[in-house]
Amino acid sequence: MSSIPSANWEIFLDRAFAAPKRLVWKAWTEPEHLRRWLCPKDFEVTFVEVDLRVGGYWRSGMRSQDGTNYVMGGRYREILPPDRLVFSHAWEDNLEPGHVPGHEAMIEIDLHEFEGMTRMSFKVTGLESESGRDGQKQGWSEAFENLRALLSEAR
Repeated sequence: MSSIPSANWEIFLDRAFAAPKRLVWKAWTEPEHLRRWLCPKDFEVTFVEVDLRVGGYWRSGMRSQDGTNYVMGGRYREILPPDRLVFSHAWEDNLEPGHVPGHEAMIEIDLHEFEGMTRMSFKVTGLESESGRDGQKQGWSEAFENLRALLSEAR
């Protein structure tokens, strides 16, 4: 399997949430909200750090049911509240501060409000492999179900 990023190794997901755009934006940008949804089912978020500014760093950890820890992070590239958020995403092999992240993908989120609901367009580019794309697509899809539950509580 090749490790050269391919246009075929992208993720496009659209979701509609029964919540105003400002709440969906907060769910993506405030640590207290991210802690409640930013992981697939059967995982738990262990920490979230957010420095919400262009060039600022975000970082989050999660633990699987078997006790395996995963850490991801990246830098914010574009912040247009409450409409658009662009940031890099990389998995870390090291849980210690001062880590060196792995390969970076790019995530773009666009939010559009209509009739009290929010449509979220989610795009990931620059993934390294087909299996990486498939794993992230499943993980993000499950996380978005957590997000849906959080937003329904917040209404």
